[in-house]
Amino acid sequence: MNIKEAKEAVKKAVEVYLEKDKDGEYIVPIVRQRPLFLVGAPGIGKTAIMEQVASELDVALVSYSMTHHTRQSAIGLPFLKEVTYNGKQYTKSEYTMSEIIASVYDVIEKTGKKEGILFLDEINCVSETLAPSMLQFLQYKIFGNQQVPEGWVVVTAGNPPQFNKSVKEFDVATSDRLKMLDIEASFAVWKEYAYNAGIHPAILAFLELNERWFYKITSTVDGKEYITARGWEDLSTELQAYERHNFPVDEALIMQYITNKECARKFAVYYDLFKKYRVDYSVNDIIEGNITADAINKAQAAQFDERLSIISMLMETLGASAKTVMAIDAALQNAVKRLRVIKKDSANATESVYEMLQCAANDFSDEIEKSKAANALSANKKAVLTNTVKAFKKYKDKLEEKDCLAMDNAKQFETVKATFKRDVATLKGKQTKTSNALEHAFEFISKAWGNNQEMTLFAAELTVNKALADFIARYGCDSYFENNKSMLIYDEDKKISSEIDTLIPDDLLAC
Repeated sequence: MNIKEAKEAVKKAVEVYLEKDKDGEYIVPIVRQRPLFLVGAPGIGKTAIMEQVASELDVALVSYSMTHHTRQSAIGLPFLKEVTYNGKQYTKSEYTMSEIIASVYDVIEKTGKKEGILFLDEINCVSETLAPSMLQFLQYKIFGNQQVPEGWVVVTAGNPPQFNKSVKEFDVATSDRLKMLDIEASFAVWKEYAYNAGIHPAILAFLELNERWFYKITSTVDGKEYITARGWEDLSTELQAYERHNFPVDEALIMQYITNKECARKFAVYYDLFKKYRVDYSVNDIIEGNITADAINKAQAAQFDERLSIISMLMETLGASAKTVMAIDAALQNAVKRLRVIKKDSANATESVYEMLQCAANDFSDEIEKSKAANALSANKKAVLTNTVKAFKKYKDKLEEKDCLAMDNAKQFETVKATFKRDVATLKGKQTKTSNALEHAFEFISKAWGNNQEMTLFAAELTVNKALADFIARYGCDSYFENNKSMLIYDEDKKISSEIDTLIPDDLLAC
């Protein structure tokens, strides 16, 4: 299976294992909760999907690499304890709490999340002294004399033996206690993740043309040459940093992340071409509707790799704009829900609206910190919560600015409502700008290449890019639907209203 299918398998397993009956008891007993074992080449994204699952299910995550653990750190240290049995005193051995189990309890204490995922990586590389204890752990979730807290699902991972000399093959007794998931690299699946992660468009365009270079590990006379998804993502971060500082990018830099010499050389050449395309085609002019005859003529004369680069540059700019809009949209959705509560409570409360706004800002700030401590704070979730905190601080500041603190709650809320409506208007402006940019991109592609493979590719990429797909589902895009009728991304009968005014509920307007 690919990494996306593995993620869904993990997500389903966590949901099943955390299912409770009407009395609040877990339905699947611990002894029957087989840990999942994700087997895949290094850098394929096994750790990344754990973070995604934890964030999406709103549970905590504790990750450990088992290669760093000795028997003492995993099981606990022995100590002597005096006990009395049948009136006689004895000395027996006890164990301190496992470092791994203690980390789970630490996260529970910090975040208040009593359910989570305990992810143990490289489990097939444990030391010889620790290996005998793994059978007991895999079946009963016990290290030493301490059990993993109820409500925590164990997921494990490891590399196949050809990628790691320390790998030990599991015997039948061990394998029979695991749910085995074999994972293979897939560029098509990774590309969905890459758009959301903001991977450099030159990398996406290069791999679209050279998919065989997405993931490759080979043995040479000089040792291993490897290309991994992790390597491409790390290279993307480095390229973006170098571009911010105007540092030159050469093959030597690329080789630090992509050790296959042929691939590094090809990408270095392509990256230089990509920089040239950025100069030749001003994407900002295109999406603003300033489409010149010169740009059209250049695009028409371009080879397919150049055309693909143009589409990648458009996707980068459009995706960033859509991601910003959707984060603000979600933040205002959070704000309006809380404002409903504040409006209702403010009628008879001793607290002022100002104090309630401060409390709301604190609550959302706490959610950021708790999600961060639980390792369940995705970049998107962080952006939404951060924008929500900013909104409540703005409402609070506006009350101070307008000298409203001495006013009654009704008048304070009127000021807040007016500020909120201005935020909605600002969002509407950003949404309109992004919608226009999409239409202009379609216009450019249509004028340059007509309704051919480039148009089909662009429309398909909009569907793959989550931020843009969500934006189109929320606000619509006529050109998208005209050019992509076979791949509609939302059900017409269930579509969300494109009117931003729906952010303002009737009871808020009527106050």
